[in-house]
Parts: sequence; C-alpha cells; structure tokens
Amino acid sequence: MERREFVRTGATAAFTMAGVDMAGVDMHVPAMNTESATFALDYAPHFGMFRQSAGADVVDQLRFMHDQGFRSLEDNGMRGRPVAEQERIGAELKRLGMRMGVFVINPDTAWTMTFAAGEASFRESFLKDIDASIEVAKRVGATWATVVMGTVAPKLEPEYQTANAVEILRAAAERCEKAGLVMVLEPLNRRDHPSMFLTRVPQTFQICRAVNSPSCKILFDIYHQQITEGNLIPNFDQAWREVAYVQVGDNPGRKEPTTGEINYANVFAHLKRKGFTGVVGMEHGNAKPGVEGEKAVIAAYRAVDPG
Repeated sequence: MERREFVRTGATAAFTMAGVDMAGVDMHVPAMNTESATFALDYAPHFGMFRQSAGADVVDQLRFMHDQGFRSLEDNGMRGRPVAEQERIGAELKRLGMRMGVFVINPDTAWTMTFAAGEASFRESFLKDIDASIEVAKRVGATWATVVMGTVAPKLEPEYQTANAVEILRAAAERCEKAGLVMVLEPLNRRDHPSMFLTRVPQTFQICRAVNSPSCKILFDIYHQQITEGNLIPNFDQAWREVAYVQVGDNPGRKEPTTGEINYANVFAHLKRKGFTGVVGMEHGNAKPGVEGEKAVIAAYRAVDPG
C-alpha cells in the first residue's frame, strides 16, 4: 500500500470503532510530506508503535512517522541504546526536522527508594545519571528528559521526604541548566505502581516551585492523572506555569485515544487554546495488533486533534 493511502484507509475504520458518525465527513487525507498532513499538536510516537508497517529498523520507523505527519519521537529507553545508534537516530531526526521527546534519566533507580530517603549515595548516583543523560541529549538533540522519583520512604514524614527530593533536584538542576536540559518529573498512579513517592500534579507543582529552576518542570501524564485525580483540565490550568511536557494514553487499557473514557478531543483543544507548543508523548500501546492496529492509532489522533 502506498504510504499516502495509509492514513486515508485507516481513518474511516478507526472513527467507526470510536462510534463517530462519518456521514458527510470528507475523509480525504492530503499526500504525505505536506504541511496539511501534520497535526495541530506535536504528538510523539515510540519506536515499535509502527513496526509492522515500517519494519524493524529505527530509521525506517522514523521516516514512516514523518510520512504520517508526526514531527517528534519519544523513546524512554534511549539511554540504553548504543552510542552509535543514538547518533544515527539524532542525525535522522535532524534531517527530517523532527524533535526528540523524553527519555528516562534514571532507569536503574526509578522503582526503588531514592529521592524520598535522600541518601548521599543516591545523590551522587543521580548526578552521574544527569551527566550521562546530558551526553545522550547532545547526541539526539533532546531538550527534556524524564525523572521517575522512586518509592516512598515509609519511616520518614512526608515533609522530610519532600525536602530530601528538593535538595537532590536542586543540585541536578544546576547541571541541567548549564547544558540546556529540562528534567520533567512524572507523577505516577499507585494502582499501577504501588508505593511511589510522586503521585499527584499538585505535589509535583509544589516540588518544582521549591526547586525554582527552568530545568525542573512537570511531565503531566494524562493517563496517570485520570486514575489518580481526574479533574484534568482544571489541574492543567492550576499547574500550567510548571508544565513542560505531556504524555497520553486512554483509560482503562492505556491504549490510544478514543479507546477509553477520556475525552481527548476536549483536552487537546484546551491545550491548543492555552498555547501549548511542547511535545505530547504517545506513551501507550496499540489497541489492536498488526498493520490495522497501527492504522487505527494514526486515525485516532486525526480524530481528536484540534486541527
């Protein structure tokens, strides 16, 4: 199938699955590589999301993403890739005019008791992660990188845990500021990730205000916050000055928009009205397998994009 036919043929099927009445709707999708083929918001797929259509090679996948109108990439595992592969990805992103979204700064300590406990050994370990991530960011042209803040320290009062986290983040932010890298802190829901220290947007906002650095901001993951708090649009408004990055996934299921309960058309329209120009990471699975499932993902984003 020609690539320019990919979105057109997949869109009708996916809109129908989502319960959208397509009567009278012009389903023509312009040829790829035109401005009209891009999106109003800057959605970032992950490697593997379009593997069945694009093949296993990461550069081929990048080119396929670009052909479908996507202009950013997100890869949580970028730090673990060989340097040569990072450089190859970075070169292709630059050639295509695409942005690099987040990768995870601290994958080895993300799920253990770290920031909340405030141990000196972790502080030094995390600063080494920062230094290594700065080098990765240079290779791939990244501006943002995710910090996962580990579990609670059950023997410490919450206020002490917060103070410990702020102290470590301030030291890291000093290094990030010099390098032009922004740490984005991701609150996670405790249903999927029990015992995590950082779980709510207001909590993350408080920490970012205390760190008081342009290199320490909020990653607002809509999937996690729908589970933890709901109240998505008011929370965006309250936290807006500290929000630097957005991730999505519908609930239940953590698949593409239109497969769950979240009204992504309204949420994305609000982000556009607010003037959000950052990356919207597509941190979810595909609801259906194979090429048809990949078509459905693209069509879902066409359906909810504010245009």
